[in-house]
Amino acid sequence: MARKRYTPEQIIGMLREAEVRLSQGEKIGSIARLLGISEQSYYRWRREYGGLKTSQAKRLKDPEKENQRLRKAVSDLTLDALILKEVVEGKY
Repeated sequence: MARKRYTPEQIIGMLREAEVRLSQGEKIGSIARLLGISEQSYYRWRREYGGLKTSQAKRLKDPEKENQRLRKAVSDLTLDALILKEVVEGKY
């Protein structure tokens, strides 16, 4: 079965719907089936996004993108430094 990726906004919406259904007395298993996700996904999402609003989730993802960009820049610079070091030593 193909894996579907949900945006943080979609996940928060699903968690809110699940909370409403839980308060009405439904079980987690039936709620997860209704939403089309596994119980494990529900619990993982609740741990990560529980209590967040949509705007907060967007701000949560911004530093992750920035960190990814910075890691790529550091790895590129490290690679350049290693190449220059080899050239200076004459190992090419």
